[in-house]
Amino acid sequence: MIRPGLCSVTFRGLDIEDVVALADHAGLACIEWAGDAHVPPGDAVAAARARELTESAGLSVASYGSYLRFEGADDENRTEGDAVIASARMLGAPRIRVWAGSRGSAEVAEPHRARLVGRVQDFADRAAEHGLEVGLEFHGGTLTDEIGSTLRLLEEVGRGTVLSYWQPHQDMPAADAVGTLREVFTVLAAEGSDRDALLEFIPGDDPALLSREAQTLRSLIAAGEDAAR
Repeated sequence: MIRPGLCSVTFRGLDIEDVVALADHAGLACIEWAGDAHVPPGDAVAAARARELTESAGLSVASYGSYLRFEGADDENRTEGDAVIASARMLGAPRIRVWAGSRGSAEVAEPHRARLVGRVQDFADRAAEHGLEVGLEFHGGTLTDEIGSTLRLLEEVGRGTVLSYWQPHQDMPAADAVGTLREVFTVLAAEGSDRDALLEFIPGDDPALLSREAQTLRSLIAAGEDAAR
């Protein structure tokens, strides 16, 4: 089953209660709560409130959208990671979104890549102690900026609890992006695993458009299921 959901960062300026109300009204099933907006790492009060309001509306917490990049000094990186794990646990999130560094794969020397791999492994092991998966953001300016480097990174990390998010590249023409999305939903429907498909940003950041965008997402999911039959 593919659940349609929302990344709360889409409405970073709105209150947690308003984000939940919008997602519920749009008929979405789950929310990824943003670590740079609604649920800062280590903020137990915000995490508890987001979880309570989400579940009270009959929705699920899809994930914790952290901005952990595994950079900086070892102690600082580990401290930030601990705060991220604590917030994810308080949210009741099944997974944590993280970023594979701050530079594109072609720009990263092997020693730095190895250090990032080691930090991802350490973080994933600590998260796994609490039943948490780790999802790598698929994004430019990181080690997951293209498919080859992403697959290599997953192999280097070597943890079954570490997977990757996916989205069309940020500079992809709209028609190509939609076509690629249709292909992806067909593949996912045929594969059959439970997944979350999350809306992140909408035209003009206009809350009034969320219901329309949610319906488009549900249509893409349904079309993929039909094509996979």
